[in-house]
Amino acid sequence: MKRHFMICVSNRGYEASLEIRKIYEVITDRTAEKHQQLRIIDESGEDYLFPKDYFAPVRLPSETKEKLELSAA
Repeated sequence: MKRHFMICVSNRGYEASLEIRKIYEVITDRTAEKHQQLRIIDESGEDYLFPKDYFAPVRLPSETKEKLELSAA
């Protein structure tokens, strides 16, 4: 499964779970996306749903993405 990442741009109401300007791994969840939410692996290491507008796409160099994928495995 291909992994992708997004950067947190807001954490209002989720201060303990999300850090602004931190890159998070996104797990594809089509049902959540229909409700304007994303399934994110948060600070606890578990995946939870968060508002989609709390994140922005980030384009990472291949080398960086590979390193993130290895560290998450």
